Amino acid sequence: MSETLAPAPDPRRPEPIPLTVLTGFLGAGKTTLLNRLLRDPALADTVVIVNEFGEIGLDHLLIETVDEDMILLGAGCLCCTVRGDLIATLEDLLRKRDNGRIRPFRRVVIETTGLADPAPILHALIYHPYLVLRYRLQAVVTVVDALTGTETLDAHPEALRQVAVADRIVLTKADLAGDLSGIQGRLAALNPAAPIVAPDAPAELLLGGLFGLDGKAADVRAWLGDAALEQDHHHGDVNRHDASIQAICLTSAAPVPRAAFEMFMDLLRSGHGPKLLRLKGIVALADDPERPLVVHGVQHVFHAPITLPAWPDPDHTSRLVLILRDLDPAFVRQLWDAFLGRPRIDAPDAAALTDNPLAIPGP
Repeated sequence: MSETLAPAPDPRRPEPIPLTVLTGFLGAGKTTLLNRLLRDPALADTVVIVNEFGEIGLDHLLIETVDEDMILLGAGCLCCTVRGDLIATLEDLLRKRDNGRIRPFRRVVIETTGLADPAPILHALIYHPYLVLRYRLQAVVTVVDALTGTETLDAHPEALRQVAVADRIVLTKADLAGDLSGIQGRLAALNPAAPIVAPDAPAELLLGGLFGLDGKAADVRAWLGDAALEQDHHHGDVNRHDASIQAICLTSAAPVPRAAFEMFMDLLRSGHGPKLLRLKGIVALADDPERPLVVHGVQHVFHAPITLPAWPDPDHTSRLVLILRDLDPAFVRQLWDAFLGRPRIDAPDAAALTDNPLAIPGP
């Protein structure tokens, strides 16, 4: 796949700005969480993009109006509204920053509407040829109401997708809910790779991702969440809630041939993109195993891969975490094994598991 070949770094280009998407269904508590975060000194030099100022009640944090769509907040961060189009808003922020009309910011947080499916927002961030050079998607943080979360997940597909694509889940109103085992189990079954954290957790824990504000790779294992997948007891239980959504982790101890990896990713994306809710991973390519490739995508849209200068931790295993919807994990594992040349044991016929005409047939 052409996007796997990351462009050579340009020393004249500024470091990408970390960006976090904050989502969650109506009434989940995004407003309360956002107001708390905006008081945290860690969010100084941050731009927060909201739908309307009036929706999140920021009057007590307001210092001054920068222009009609932007205000300066007490914590030292800027807040702006989406002017019809998120891409236009992000481009305008960059112009103002580059032209010195606003002071340089180190991070962006986008708060979505409660009814939003995060996928189109993520597509805009990782597919736009200019924005992908200037912003780096850190994490999707999904807020869930402990009191009404189960009913919301049952009734609203948007809420399911918000949880399924999350890198981190914030469980609110836990003090009012009593027994949390039900909602925690539901969330863990939907997305075992996403840790569930409390709303009073530090801002860096809530909003951070693979890269820190210094641009250096942080905790890869925490970003991937693959350890949780290894311990997930719900995998393969077709009788559980939300059985159409499955999380899996593909691994390879040996470096992966570049051509095989590109063909695997191309086939998965072109044949099953709508069913691939989220993918993220770190891969050792056989032609350059000491400089791993970081990949992530949403459905058929993949971010331009990032080549790290070195492995950030001692584990050099290639790992891909995938959140699938209506796609048999056995088929994806079979496809991975086939491209890596691994023997297949009692594997089902791939052609029976996919409508993709390019599928690899059984032996």
